[in-house]
Amino acid sequence: MTAPPKTSASRSEEVVRKHREFLWPAATTYYREPLVAARASMQYLWDVEGNRYLDFFGGIVTIGIGHCHLKVTSKIQAQVETLQHTSTLYTNEAIVALAEKLAQITPGKLQKTYFTNSGTEANEAAILLARMASPSYDVVALRHAYAGGSALARGVTAISGWRKGGVIAVGLAHALNPYCYRCPLKLRYPDCGVACAADVENLIQTATSGSIAAFIAEPIQGVGGFITPPPEYFKIVYRIVKNYGGLFISDEVQTGFGRTGKKWFGIEQWEVIPDIITCAKSLGNGVPIGATITTDELAGRFQGHTISTFGGNPVTCVAARAVIDVIEEENLLENTHVVGSYFRSRLEELKEKYPLIGDVRGMGMMQAIELVRDRHSKEPAVAETSELLERARANGLLIGRGGLYANVIRLAPPMNITKADVDEGIRLLDKSLGQLSPK
Repeated sequence: MTAPPKTSASRSEEVVRKHREFLWPAATTYYREPLVAARASMQYLWDVEGNRYLDFFGGIVTIGIGHCHLKVTSKIQAQVETLQHTSTLYTNEAIVALAEKLAQITPGKLQKTYFTNSGTEANEAAILLARMASPSYDVVALRHAYAGGSALARGVTAISGWRKGGVIAVGLAHALNPYCYRCPLKLRYPDCGVACAADVENLIQTATSGSIAAFIAEPIQGVGGFITPPPEYFKIVYRIVKNYGGLFISDEVQTGFGRTGKKWFGIEQWEVIPDIITCAKSLGNGVPIGATITTDELAGRFQGHTISTFGGNPVTCVAARAVIDVIEEENLLENTHVVGSYFRSRLEELKEKYPLIGDVRGMGMMQAIELVRDRHSKEPAVAETSELLERARANGLLIGRGGLYANVIRLAPPMNITKADVDEGIRLLDKSLGQLSPK
């Protein structure tokens, strides 16, 4: 059982005070009084006062195999004591071993990897390569997308709060996204015929030069609120993209490495083989690493030279290879599917109990509930979502939020949790929902 947090907060107050004094205020933290993390193990995290929390957000969909997994931390420790850094100017056994393993588990002919430090950099590298490999400069993305924090990635991003200042939007256009719960075309699936997919073609015809370098999309939009397309969507879009000369980039920063269940990468759930995959987050299980994976032919079309000071660092590569080994050894692709399906059924039960929950969506260990004040009008329950985060924390459960209106609860526990962990998480979420004041 998860113990309720203690009342003493003196250590936390001092850390928070210094955080506010020395760090950028734009680096947002959750909660009215930020949580000061001290340590973590598998599905649990403790604050500096010793309060234990069941972690169902995992550092923004990053802790895929549990905090501080011994099979990973032991490899990190051994590597730090042997070779900590080289840069890409030299090669090493760790980077080669990881790249070889990625070539084995990626779909199709994706065999060549470029390593970076984050999902932002991985997406930057993918778009740069696509533009080099194409006579076109135009890139199509989706509304409600999130691609990272750099200027170019913010341009790909299509959520206003993440596009403030410095956005490079030249050559970028955004199509309607497959948001079935709030269909931008006011239609209903499946009678709609997946009409939103056709908007990609219309956009190419009207807002680009008529040909494109690439289309980039998250199989399930992360920050956008775990928006999950219908099963036909990406097959239709893939054909459109190819008809207009584009490469298909699958942004797997949040969906990659088994998070959606059964498959290594989210786009495989839609039976599409992309030209480029970008990934980060769960690949390192908390160790900073990004990767852009493509075919031998496309990798050879990169122009000029490139280096990465920290990309392919031997410590991060050893950690990432160990993460993949754990996923295979513990059969986490299947566990994510089985336990994730059970998780989904328990969330559906909460939807029946609480009218505040307008929609339940997602896949595997990537589930969301969208909160609305009225199921008919679908008015976003923004204040209630904020209060639910606070209540859940007070009850010992860590959850995330997202969506254009910040009214979506994002749930992304480690892929090796059990049904008992799900039951405990649902109990705490149920308790927290029951404590919300009527609005």
